[in-house]
Order: sequence, then structure tokens, then C-alpha cells
Amino acid sequence: MDAPGSEGDPRPAPVDQVIEPPIERLPPRPTRPPRSRVWVARVLALAADALQIVFLPLFGEGFASPANDALDVMVGLVLVWLVGWHWAFLPSFAAELVPGLDIFPSWTTAVWFATRGRR
Repeated sequence: MDAPGSEGDPRPAPVDQVIEPPIERLPPRPTRPPRSRVWVARVLALAADALQIVFLPLFGEGFASPANDALDVMVGLVLVWLVGWHWAFLPSFAAELVPGLDIFPSWTTAVWFATRGRR
């Protein structure tokens, strides 16, 4: 015959034999960046996208592409420093590496997506 509380016995186990599952600790919730950092990130993203659109021939394909790549790497690093890592930055960075896609304001979109709803 099975002991009370075992799988084969439908009777509940005595209170002293009930084993509590361990309490799972959730990782700490990431802190939100201050409002000033969010606004600086938004202005930086707008400025970077505007710079790439206005000076399109300078940041175009060919020999000037390293300037475009350097700008994108620096903007990406500063944005991650300002608001923290967000998955929206990864497709934006990839889109900035594709020639001709610089016209789309991907940094502005990524920062908006990463900081929306943060107060």
C-alpha cells in the first residue's frame, strides 16, 4: 500500500510531509533611465538621422562609407549608454549598414520604441 500523499494514494499527505516548492526569485527589474537621458537620446537620434539625410552625398556609398559607419557605431553606443540595451537597436543598426536605407530614420524609430511608455 502506498503512503498517504504519494502518487498512487489519493489521500492528501499529512501537513508535516508537504514539501513546499522553492521560492523562485525573479531578477531585479531594470531601472528606467532618467527623463533627461531619454530626451537626450531622442534628440541625438533625430540629429543623427537628420545629418545622414541632409548630408546624403557625404554619408553615401563608396569612399565616404566609413564616415557613415563610424557615425552609426558611435550613435548606437551612446544610445545604449543613455537608455540601456533594447532589442530595437539591433535592427536599426543593421538597417543603417544597408546602403540607401540611411534615408529612413531608423535611430529615431528605435529610440522612440525603446523609450515609449517610460515616464
